[in-house]
Amino acid sequence: MEVGKLNAQFRGDIGKSAVRRLRAAGKIPAICYGQAKQPMPLAVDPAELLKSLDPVKKTNTVLTLTIAGAPDGEGALTVMVRDYQKDAIRGHVTHADFIRVDLNKPVHATVPIVLTGKAEGVKLGGIMHQVIRVLPISCTPDKIPVKLEVDVSALGMNEAIHVSDLKLGEGVRPLPDPGSTVCAVTAPKAEKEAAPAATAEGAVPAEGAAAAPAAGAAAPGKEGAAAAPAAGGDKKGGAPAKEGGKK
Repeated sequence: MEVGKLNAQFRGDIGKSAVRRLRAAGKIPAICYGQAKQPMPLAVDPAELLKSLDPVKKTNTVLTLTIAGAPDGEGALTVMVRDYQKDAIRGHVTHADFIRVDLNKPVHATVPIVLTGKAEGVKLGGIMHQVIRVLPISCTPDKIPVKLEVDVSALGMNEAIHVSDLKLGEGVRPLPDPGSTVCAVTAPKAEKEAAPAATAEGAVPAEGAAAAPAAGAAAPGKEGAAAAPAAGGDKKGGAPAKEGGKK
């Protein structure tokens, strides 16, 4: 299998001031761990690190790491990049983690899932939902696939593809639960119907609107409705004075 190559230097001084001097010199701090050995602090060139990675495999690239000044004769290690951090503003690499690997033993890796074809359910108006975009797997370094292509052409409405349905290469084991959904086609939600005007008895009027008359009450202005008191009427009762009343 193809491997990349990268040079590194052993770091004896791991203090904050040493890290500042390291970055001022154009290098970044790194660490290599794994295989039940003590973590080894390193210094690497960030530009050379990115160049050493396969443009397709990226962090799944197996690297031969040549270490200057390494103790115990560990001058050359077979490693993979477990992770690297980038500056949030400038975007350049600020730190890297390497892990020792044995080409004959399984490692954990993640590979992208790419959907191909157009599902039958989508042709009928359904919506495709991809739940898992990156699949964690376990296999030997030489069997790590670049990507997993999943043909969804036969997927109908309200049907799904699960992890157990994926066709992986020999020796490749998925780490998520087999019943986990990779993708599914669902029917589109029905549009909400416009709410009818509130005409039912007891409906609350809009703010500032006149309240609707109660059932059985006479509407103002109709025959039989009580007239408003005339100006100058009895203020106490509010009703007009009767004819023939005592003066």
